[in-house]
Amino acid sequence: MKKLLITGASGFLGWNVCREARDEWEVFGTVFSHPVKIPGIAVVPVDLRDYKELRKTFDEIGPEALIHTAAATSPDYCEENPSETRKINVDVPINLAGLCADKDIPFVFTSTDLVFDGLSAPYDESDDVSPVNIYGEQKVLAEEGVLKTYPSAAVCRMPLMFGDPGPAAASFYTAMIAALREGRELKLFADEFRTPASGKTAASGLVLALQKAEGLCHLGGKERISRYHFGLLLMEILGIREANLVRCLQADMIMAAKRAPDLSLDSSRAYAIGYRPLSLKEELKRLLAV
Repeated sequence: MKKLLITGASGFLGWNVCREARDEWEVFGTVFSHPVKIPGIAVVPVDLRDYKELRKTFDEIGPEALIHTAAATSPDYCEENPSETRKINVDVPINLAGLCADKDIPFVFTSTDLVFDGLSAPYDESDDVSPVNIYGEQKVLAEEGVLKTYPSAAVCRMPLMFGDPGPAAASFYTAMIAALREGRELKLFADEFRTPASGKTAASGLVLALQKAEGLCHLGGKERISRYHFGLLLMEILGIREANLVRCLQADMIMAAKRAPDLSLDSSRAYAIGYRPLSLKEELKRLLAV
């Protein structure tokens, strides 16, 4: 099998991509602060921010394709630590694009729906970017740098994701499920809209992008929904009749990073090459085995 290098193997998305790809690729997954063991994956510790170490690891593995998922993904943390997070969110993807361009191998970079301001959804790949926080700004700089360095790269903008987080990461819906089941107060935005997809579905889209995508590509889910209504859907699927679910608005919460109101993605381009997300109800029933 051909060698596939996946960065950020201990993260939510990277872990899902490793599991999705291992049947068809010889997978090498990089880790840094959270070493993990993944069956069928060769886990490689490396500090991606150290270019010499990164280049050495890249040359030793000799990958025939690369999916880059490693990132500092907390908008609030990026807002408070812009210089530190710029290294992993901007410099590293551009360096990886250069390495892949030199070898002329497929490169997929994972960006985010947070590159938009949320005022003109749904967004397709032709829409202008206009981030409202530093994390989104960093991803825009990375997108531009990657495509300038390697125009054949695929830049996949990811939606809000949920599902099995793996041994070292977190999934936002895990805490939601626990709160709903235990009757604890759960405040969720009713005025922030996304097009969520499960980690498994998103991973399948990234593996597909290796062979069929080039340039910008949106990998959103099928449905536009708020977190509050996502919570209501979870209650329905889990058969929870009463919960302490509280409807709130973005203005009710003080956060370091500004949030956009509607980051729904139009993923028609991905659908045209074979990306097939399930409905949210189908996704959740499959994940929760109900």
